Amino acid sequence: MNSIAVLGAGKIGESLLAGLLQAGRNADELMFTERHPERAAQLTAEYGIEHVDVATAVRRADVLVVAVKPQDIEPLLDQVAPLLDAATLVVSLCAGLPTKLYERRLAEGTPVVRVMPNTPMVVGEAMSAISAGSHAGDEHLAVVEELLSSVGKVVRVPETQQDAVTALSGSGPAYFFYLVEAMIDAGILLGIPRATAADLIVQAAVGAATMLRDGTEGHPTILREAVTSPAGTTIAGIRELEKHGVRAALIDAIEAARDRSVELGRAHD
Repeated sequence: MNSIAVLGAGKIGESLLAGLLQAGRNADELMFTERHPERAAQLTAEYGIEHVDVATAVRRADVLVVAVKPQDIEPLLDQVAPLLDAATLVVSLCAGLPTKLYERRLAEGTPVVRVMPNTPMVVGEAMSAISAGSHAGDEHLAVVEELLSSVGKVVRVPETQQDAVTALSGSGPAYFFYLVEAMIDAGILLGIPRATAADLIVQAAVGAATMLRDGTEGHPTILREAVTSPAGTTIAGIRELEKHGVRAALIDAIEAARDRSVELGRAHD
């Protein structure tokens, strides 16, 4: 699996290419497609990676990474299907799209691996969940794990869980950004300048996330209780969060995102 083509060089596609280079891949092992000539020229100048058309990418690549928006998948598969060799590994980074969509449209026996990454890929801290299609084996999953480990952490899940993963970790960063935005606004309300409030909250978020990831007592309940003194400030704030149903609202939001992911997949049945 020496030659990798990324179809669609948006933020996720670019981040993957940059991560692969940083992990030691040679630029001549990589290529990408991009509809906008100005952006294509910019990426080639920055990374030294060749910009090609879809037909060239399909003919030359051992691994074809599909990183377009879900609504663009049908016309792309129209171009790919007549040219693709069944030995080529297809890696889908498109939210909501099942492996059976690719298997139905591509040559019989084509190995397909479905991936749900998230936007922290741009800083090398992605959480990517991968699932094998019916023709993909452990060797294909291992290739995808190696590729994606260059931009973060990778976990294998059954494809039946991918819509839930999309809602939880795929959309998850947006929920964190939303909460941080609200907390910064609260700081402004309390008289703290915006820049200072942002510094306070962002560093608190970084520290809290590091404690969750690296601490010996990483369960969030234990960590929260350690901050929550009897009759203190934290429990007063948590009482308000519970009063306003913040926990239930987050659960409902993630469930709604899961349902939307299911809808995206059904649109291509």
